[in-house]
Amino acid sequence: MPTARESLLDAAYAALANRPWPGVRMVDVAAAAQVSRQTLYNEFGSKDGLARALVRREVDRYLAGVRAVLAGPSAPAAAGAPGDRLAAVAEWTVRTARHNPLLRAVLTGCWGERLPQPLRVTGGPVTGPYMPAQRRADGPLPSPVELLGQVRDLMSAALAAGRSREESLRLTGSCEITVRLAVSLVVAPAGADDIARMVRGALPAAIA
Repeated sequence: MPTARESLLDAAYAALANRPWPGVRMVDVAAAAQVSRQTLYNEFGSKDGLARALVRREVDRYLAGVRAVLAGPSAPAAAGAPGDRLAAVAEWTVRTARHNPLLRAVLTGCWGERLPQPLRVTGGPVTGPYMPAQRRADGPLPSPVELLGQVRDLMSAALAAGRSREESLRLTGSCEITVRLAVSLVVAPAGADDIARMVRGALPAAIA
């Protein structure tokens, strides 16, 4: 059974399908989640706190998906063809961002008027008497560059097992190419069958 927090985030995400974020009312989110408005404010502190938590959840889900793609049963072994695994991550990124406007905005930095663009807090923990413990515990939202770096590092770590330092460095460069190409395909979509072909075409022959 989902927690009140998860129910509230689900309700907020569903509300975005019907109206722009400025038109989403906290009282309606609480009602849809079947909790009190006070519970909503206890969890998130403010509408911006709700927005931050909502975007953070989508980022975390996306990164969990990247890990699953890299470790899943369909992924080749680490000693196999790394190009297949990189292509799989690119396909996951494009497919997920295509159906998730919040993730697409975080990856590209392009926030439309319909979406919540929460304040990005850096330089230390989020503090303040108006912020509940749940929100203070949330880390800052990543910039597009930071998120791409996290994905690159996840791919690099998954592919580096058993390889020399020189090989690992080359793979890291290929991971960087892959994730940046994936984001370009989020902005300018290609056919589903073209994603893997384009990724392999951009990689060095020894990796693709």
